[in-house]
Formats: sequence, structure tokens, C-alpha cells
Amino acid sequence: DGLHILGASPEGQQEADLLVALTRVPRGPGDGGDASLIRALADDLALGFDPLSCNFSDVWHGPRPPQLVAVSDDPWRTTGDCVERLELLALQSVRGAVPTGCGDRSSRVLSAIATTIRPALRACGPNELRNLICALGGRRIAAGPSGAPTRGRLDVLPTGRNFYSIDNRTLPTPTAWSLGQKSADLLLMRHFQDTGQHLVSAGLSAWGTANMRTGGDDLAQALCLIGVRPVWDSASWRVTGFETISLAALGRPRVDVTLRISGFFRDAFPAQIELLDKAIQTVAALDEPDEENPIAARMRLEAHALIVSGVSEPEAKSLASHRIFGAKPGAYGAGLQALIDEGIWETRADLAAAYVTWGSYAYGARSDGVSSAAAFRTRLASIQAVIHNQDNREHDLLDSDDYYQFEGGMSAAVETASGKKPVTYHNDHSRPERPVIRTLDEEVARVVRSRVVNPKWIAGVKRHGYKGAFEIAATVDYMFAFAATTDAVKSHHFDLAYDAYIADDATRQFIADNNPHALREIAIRLDEAIARGLWQPRLNSTYDTLKELRA
Repeated sequence: DGLHILGASPEGQQEADLLVALTRVPRGPGDGGDASLIRALADDLALGFDPLSCNFSDVWHGPRPPQLVAVSDDPWRTTGDCVERLELLALQSVRGAVPTGCGDRSSRVLSAIATTIRPALRACGPNELRNLICALGGRRIAAGPSGAPTRGRLDVLPTGRNFYSIDNRTLPTPTAWSLGQKSADLLLMRHFQDTGQHLVSAGLSAWGTANMRTGGDDLAQALCLIGVRPVWDSASWRVTGFETISLAALGRPRVDVTLRISGFFRDAFPAQIELLDKAIQTVAALDEPDEENPIAARMRLEAHALIVSGVSEPEAKSLASHRIFGAKPGAYGAGLQALIDEGIWETRADLAAAYVTWGSYAYGARSDGVSSAAAFRTRLASIQAVIHNQDNREHDLLDSDDYYQFEGGMSAAVETASGKKPVTYHNDHSRPERPVIRTLDEEVARVVRSRVVNPKWIAGVKRHGYKGAFEIAATVDYMFAFAATTDAVKSHHFDLAYDAYIADDATRQFIADNNPHALREIAIRLDEAIARGLWQPRLNSTYDTLKELRA
């Protein structure tokens, strides 16, 4: 609901909504005042289910206490409807509009909100300005931790501190390993349900900032997929190595994982790159059946083909073993932004070529950014599933160019290299106890409905004038980019965006009044989507309207 303003703490409805979001998942030990507020309310009302891990579509057969009946006149048919009522009751309780009348569990959480969380939230704005002045004056700023507050990291409040990261020698943490295991198992189950086959080869994007926030979710998931587990020192909890999980204990084939790491991941986690590479090479050296260990099977096959072509045996084995790729040392990004922004591409293959050119440098225990374009193309050609994990819901895949560059870029590159469209999974890790596996198509549809064309979001950005109009235009840009790199953005999604931003007179006038350049850019981008065959408007009048706006 709107954007953060430096030096301004949220007030009124925004504050109440944020407090509910901050206490939705458990924090720390997860009991007493650190418990989930909606879970505490469900327990106090004896509803007999967990609102954080339930299936929203199930028919609700449980009790209907008067406290929940009173918060809404909407139909109450499903478990999702019950969770919505719990959210509304939590909001009323946080605002103090009505007594909950529930019990001790929720009272302890509400007490923590009143005594600790709300004061810390209200201190954010003043703390930001005070420390900005300190910084400009060359004075010390107090240190504080970093992380995603809606994922249980309320220790980051108040904001405005000189935040520090983590000891990267502890990645992946035991907590991240637990989530990575859950996510990997659910991903494999979903892929088997979707295709009827075990997943053999996958491509995973790993970002430095995300793994700093989570303690290494992506690292843990990759290790679990290939069938190894980290080993920690019991005193410091630093990762000292890994151990291979036997096929009998694993209960499934290993997965050949190719990682495309970000530039910041490369810079921040050299030890983790070495750990992953050593784990992959160890698994490749195991004497296991080819169908159970595709990593070893593929390395042997590709190394033999290279030797036959005239490559020396040591070099052939090295090229066939590369599984971690990134940008050239000192470079960052995935190389698609300039092509999309300037329209200097013709087909999806052009975008794929840029992705490969930009990210084809191999990293590992014995490689530090070695140019390996042919090896990268070979890896991409074998990938069945493209994977990207999102660690919190404080942003989404349509408000940053990084998502379409990494996720969309890999999908386009795999399609070009293999001739087949991979299944792309965009996984939700925002609730560590309940990772959710979604396809990219499902995630795009979810974000379009829940944020892009949601009147509440549009009203929120309108409070910010020029910047709010910019956010709308950027959203259209990222929708277009995902349509260009994948087929996840459908024609009807563009229809929805057009109806919300252009056909709606009030919103179009808001953009025209506050940022006329943004309105023209939206029209140009939508017109380009039509010209490239990414959108077929349902109304003939759309063509004339866009032509008028872009003039």
C-alpha cells in the first residue's frame, strides 16, 4: 500500500496493516509474544487448524465463533474465507477498535505489539532522519542487523541504522537447510505431478542479497537436489564441509543442477561457490547407476564427446564439470535490460544470446570466471526446469528488472538451446514453515490480480505523485519483458493493465498530470507489445487510444 518515504513512519491504516503483516509469521522462538498473531487467534478460538499452512480451497466445516462472524458480511464457505476473517480480526485487534475476547495466546502477541513492535516501527522515521544527519556530519551511526521484517526479522527495526549482514561462513544455516529441503521435496513432487517423470536437470538462479536475508535458502535447495547435506561446527555453526546422502536414504534420483549466480553472490560468497562445486564434483565421482545419478552420467558423456572432438582429456573433463556460471569478473546483471529498453531485438533467440554472452563465465574451486560459452549452452540445452525462489512478499517479480533478466533470460536461453520450453517454477519462501511451489504462469497471474491491477495498490502509489506514476510505468515495462522472454504474461493480462491504467479515466489523468512522460512510455510499451504479437487487444479502440497517447 504505497511506497516508503525516507523519514516517515507509517500511520493510521498503513501502520495497522503493516503490524499485522509483521506478526503474521512467528518470530524467534515462535511462542509467547513472538507467536504468529493469526495462528494465536485461531488457537484461542479453538478453530482446530493452522492458518499458515492450510489449503485455502478446502470447504470450511469448523466452528464459526461470534468474533469471526462479526468482522465481515461476506460469504464464509472455505478455509480461505476463515483465514480472511482471522486477518480482519487481527487488524481490528491491532487498531484497538474492538476487544478480541479470545484468550491468552493472542493477548500476549498484542501485548508485544503494543510494548515493543509498534514503538520500534514508529521510531523508524525519526531514526532515519537523525542518522542521515549524523552521516552527513561524518558522525557514527549505530549498527543494526539486516533482513526481511515480514519474514520474522523484526530485529531490523527501527530502520535507519548502519546495517550489517551475516557471517558468510555459516551459510547455509540449519534453518535455511530445513527450508531448502522442504522446498526441494515439494518442487520434485510438483514436477512429477506435472510431467509424470522425475526431474533430471534444473537451472537455478542464486542472488547474493536474497541468500543474505535467508541464510542460504538457494544454497540449501541446490545441495538437497544433488543429494548432499552441509556439516556444521557444533560450537560456531560454521559450515565445515558436506556429506553425501546415499541413494537409499535419498529415495529418489539426484538432480543435475546448473546455477546462474548474480555478480553480488560471486563477490560475497566465494566459499559457498567452492562448497557447491566440490559437492557437485564429489557426486559426479560416485559409482551409481546413470538413471540415479544424471550428474555423473552427463559429465562422462560430455567429456567423452569433447575428447573425440580433439579436446585434451583434462580440459574435456573440466569443461564437462562446470555447473556454476555468472557474469564476467567485475560485471553484474544478465545483459537483457538494454535490449528490452531500447527495443534492439527481433526474436526471443536474440534475448537468449545476450543472456548466454553475459553469464557464460564458469566459477568453482578451480575456476574464477573462465569464459565457457559453449559449456554454458550445453548446460542450458539439458535443463528441464528453471527455478527461482522469492524469499519475501515485500516485492514481486513485476517490480524489478532483475527477475525478467535472470528468470526470463534463463527460460529463453533454455528454450533456444534445447528447442523446448522448460517448465519454470517461481517458488514462494516468504513463510519458512510453508514454502509454496508455483509455476511462473501461476505467479504472474497472481501478481497481476493481487498487485498490478489491484485498486488498493493503485490508490497507494497515487499518494506519491510523480514517483507513483513511474511505478505504474515500470510495472508495464516488466510485464512486457516477461512476455518477451517467456509466455507467462498472457494477452488478457495486458488487457487488465490497459483497463486499469489507460481505460480508467481517473488513473490515466493522474499519470498525465503527475508524469506525462510515464503515460507516453506506457503507451509506447503497450503498442510495442501489439506490434511484436505479445498482445491482441480485445477492443479495436485500443489502437487509436495508444496512437493518440504516444504522439
